[in-house]
Amino acid sequence: MAKKKKTIDMSDQNITFTMQEQSFKVIRFNPSNMTLDVMISNDGVMKKGLNTIPFAHIPKEIKKLIKPN
Repeated sequence: MAKKKKTIDMSDQNITFTMQEQSFKVIRFNPSNMTLDVMISNDGVMKKGLNTIPFAHIPKEIKKLIKPN
């Protein structure tokens, strides 16, 4: 039976990126699903809440920082 990988807390690393005029701050990485839990905000002011986005949809520079392997 395969081990279930735990989520990796990345909130202390302050990894942020911008896509489509929205700012994303990485909170957690889930290696089993290859997803990121992110906090979304517009112009650094209004927080929209916690969302999940696929790892494949983030910029290459951020993928290098997270290193899922």
